[in-house]
Amino acid sequence: MFEKLFNSPAVLFRHLNAPFVRERENYLIHRARDGTAKETLLRIARELLIIVREMDLCSQKLISIKAIESAAERWAHQQKQRNRACGLKHSSNVFIYIARDWLQFIGRLKKPKIKPTPYQSIIQDFSLFMEHDRALSAVTIHNYVWYVKLFLSWLNKQKRSLGDVSVLDVDIFVRQWQHKQNWSRATCSCCTKSLRAFFRYAERCNWCTHGIADAIESPRIFKQEALPTGLDWGDVQKLLASTETNNPRDIRDRAVLIFFSVYGFRSSEVAHLQLENLDWEREVINIYRSKQRVTQSYPLTHNTGEAILQYLKEVRPKTKHRNVFITLRAPFRPILASSMHNIVSSRISRLGIESFHKGPHSLRHACAAHLVSEGFSLKEIGDHLGHRSAFATRIYAKVDFNGLREVANFDIGGLL
Repeated sequence: MFEKLFNSPAVLFRHLNAPFVRERENYLIHRARDGTAKETLLRIARELLIIVREMDLCSQKLISIKAIESAAERWAHQQKQRNRACGLKHSSNVFIYIARDWLQFIGRLKKPKIKPTPYQSIIQDFSLFMEHDRALSAVTIHNYVWYVKLFLSWLNKQKRSLGDVSVLDVDIFVRQWQHKQNWSRATCSCCTKSLRAFFRYAERCNWCTHGIADAIESPRIFKQEALPTGLDWGDVQKLLASTETNNPRDIRDRAVLIFFSVYGFRSSEVAHLQLENLDWEREVINIYRSKQRVTQSYPLTHNTGEAILQYLKEVRPKTKHRNVFITLRAPFRPILASSMHNIVSSRISRLGIESFHKGPHSLRHACAAHLVSEGFSLKEIGDHLGHRSAFATRIYAKVDFNGLREVANFDIGGLL
């Protein structure tokens, strides 16, 4: 590997005769397989040479983060004294990042002891209960646990035990966080719903006083009280048109935006889409619906197929991962569902499109509203969006302006 990076015999000799040559070479090979550019590999190789010289790696098997930081600080001061660096921060950060990653790769990094969080075992039991007994989705469990952790951390700061909690404590907690974070009624409702589920389980396990769960009140939320907040279809077309370039990011993002706006997929569904889900022979996309826990098939339209093929052939890096959408820079890894929001929102903001919500779900709403305007029934729209019941689709009747006008103009005089 060193022979491919360095042409000078003197430089090559220096790298080959420094300590831990095999470990350094294996790490460089690993980074190269992940798609790291040659220029980056050169910087890593030079930094590794500094690391093995500046750190005492022979006297101890495992190296702590503190030892890495101390060596990085010494090296940064040396660089500044030699006028090879303007500041200490950059040299130190590069040293720490590469040293930590390399030592972890070769199994020499001492992992810091993680202090157990308050009520960790209780939270784990609650998570397992929701997964196995209630069969809730991973996303729902994550949301429930987030609010429960927030409450238990707050309770720990109050130096209170779970056995002493009353419903008044829950009310105080919700009010404080509502004021502190400016929570909406919907967020407060999600919080109280999560805590109600937790206290039902806690009561079953005799961790707390009985009756708390039933006494927790939620703010009044009227079903279907709001309009679906999505982009106008004209703005969606403008958004898609902005990706019609040969830029690698635009090519990738065009395929992502099509899945959100044309198919109405959710962020997690697009993020978890696998290469095997694209059936090119039958021209079908097989998407796993996380809420229903079923696989649903969609026709692979010509425009979608062209966008995906262009991305796969010209942009998608060669990697062991089977996810369709991969990061553009090394180390290459699947794009997270949470990162999908930035892909959509950054483009909407750049185009100056006004929208209350700017994430992937706004495109899902736009897809539904467009289908309504095209005359599709709510049942057809619900099936397309992967709704479990028609109740979830009823909100889109509010944006069916043609249908609402017919109702408004209907003459009921003859019926009276």
